[in-house]
Amino acid sequence: MNRRLLLRGAAGAAVALAAPRQVFAADYDLVIRGGRVMDPSQHLDRRVDVAIRDGKIVALRPDIPASAGVDSIDASGKLVIPGLIDIHLHARDAELPPPEILATGVTTMIDAGSKGADNFNQILDIARQAPNRLRVLLNIARLGNNPGGRGEFLDSLEQADVDKASRVIADNRDWIVGVKARLSKGIAADRDREVLKLALQVARPARVPVMIHVGNTATPLPLLIEMLRPGDIVTHMYAPENGILDASGRVLAQVRAARQRGVLFDFGNGLNEHWSWEVAQRGLDQGFAPDTVSSDLNVPGRTAQVFDLPNVLSKFLVLGMPLDEVIARVTSRAAKVFAPLNDYGTLRVGATADVAVLELTEGSFEFLDNYKGTRPGGRRLVTRAVVFGGKRVG
Repeated sequence: MNRRLLLRGAAGAAVALAAPRQVFAADYDLVIRGGRVMDPSQHLDRRVDVAIRDGKIVALRPDIPASAGVDSIDASGKLVIPGLIDIHLHARDAELPPPEILATGVTTMIDAGSKGADNFNQILDIARQAPNRLRVLLNIARLGNNPGGRGEFLDSLEQADVDKASRVIADNRDWIVGVKARLSKGIAADRDREVLKLALQVARPARVPVMIHVGNTATPLPLLIEMLRPGDIVTHMYAPENGILDASGRVLAQVRAARQRGVLFDFGNGLNEHWSWEVAQRGLDQGFAPDTVSSDLNVPGRTAQVFDLPNVLSKFLVLGMPLDEVIARVTSRAAKVFAPLNDYGTLRVGATADVAVLELTEGSFEFLDNYKGTRPGGRRLVTRAVVFGGKRVG
């Protein structure tokens, strides 16, 4: 090689070494790969990957490589569904922190009447600090759902302040999505209809729904639901006493009529006389399934009967409800209940990237109702990963 060629080669090498290395940015922030994507809002049930960027769902298609994302989740053998929406729980206690609820896959939740107009700021503080989306039903009782019924209506209707409740809702429309009224005899005595009238006085001008807690009421259910409007919600629908069934175990005609005119029916697992296997099975066998499935979770429920929302969903698998119908009741159907939630509960491209990765585990499980009744089950839903607003939960 002559001197001129040697110098030319050396110069070329120097240029090559000095040139900056080309860096390829990842296409996505997160890719969820290999799972069975089940999204009732799109009638979607197939194996595709989910790509997320800037907090939004940006692609649903097969075989997106892990290298296309800054981060990836291997969802092989698991269900990939919209983040769960629990429309009835109680996040009022420090012992039940929202991060713990988020870890179970619940990305959106409604505190159903823990606080009223006098102490609403207590639940507002929790909602503002929550790592997931927490909204509130304001209890018509001024002090809300306090232990032992203090602050509710055993003594008198003076426990409600319609004007103050209306002002609190007007001042907090970003947080309050409805009104809650507990109507059981242990809460409202024989004043259940009067309590409901007060709740409706607040809800009507605010244009928000009322959720009523039923079962063991002084007034038969047909007389209560005739007062409800389309979009109002009956929770604890499978309560054995004064519930949806007549004395012969048939779904009441008035209950079916209420659903036809738009009244919604919520499950509400809870702990105390809210449902039994027999009533739930009879309702389902007659085609009267819940519009939504909620946990009614509180601190004691974390270690008894309820445990978490996926465990409650597993009970409906035991009752014979198809998996896609179970998932719909905590995603697309739940998102329709309150107007501010309408954009959630979906994996559509462009939607907020709230995602739960669940495993349908197989084994020998035992599930409980509120009366210590047990049923065996061979499948149980368990949360394996959670994404909220496009960010993977630790």
